[in-house]
Amino acid sequence: MRARLLGGATFITSSAIVATVLAQWLSNSSAQTPTRARYLPEYTASGDLILPKNFHEWIYLGSPLTPNALNNGKAGFPEYHNVYIEPGSYEIYQKTNEFPEGTIFFKELQLTLPGQNPDGSRTEPSGRGYFPGPFNGADVTVKDTKRYAATNGWGYYNFNHHEPKAPTASVKPIGECAYCHIASAKKDEVWTQFYPLLDK
Repeated sequence: MRARLLGGATFITSSAIVATVLAQWLSNSSAQTPTRARYLPEYTASGDLILPKNFHEWIYLGSPLTPNALNNGKAGFPEYHNVYIEPGSYEIYQKTNEFPEGTIFFKELQLTLPGQNPDGSRTEPSGRGYFPGPFNGADVTVKDTKRYAATNGWGYYNFNHHEPKAPTASVKPIGECAYCHIASAKKDEVWTQFYPLLDK
């Protein structure tokens, strides 16, 4: 009788362990599977990145601004940086706190309207400040730890710093973009410190 009870207890314990492991596996699997289809990077036969589609429908993260007027007339990016993340990747990030393979960030550059004041600001009905003007090209960042192993798992692309945006772009060497992200970005080469939706 005692052996039968012990055997039953062992079976119940083993079943509980299996159920726990299965639940964890299903939870992790579910976290990596967004409820909407992901848009993943597309490349040409030669390996150039194709300009992502429908990025204005993606999750908007924010618009840091570094105008010439506040950078001695020589800002590296003299415009708003309107940053978007692909929605399926964002959904996974919300669940796991990690950017999945294939994550795409789209940074559309947008100039400020011409300044009216010494600091480059304007005076509009809403008050004095900086106001968005024409679009000015785009930069795109893609996560792929194998393809971009030389730049810490992220590839950096420029689709012109003027309009129209280029239809394709070649990956930038580490000295042009990646080094700055590696040195100063808060998390996984991403400037999460500037985007409340990501900074957690």
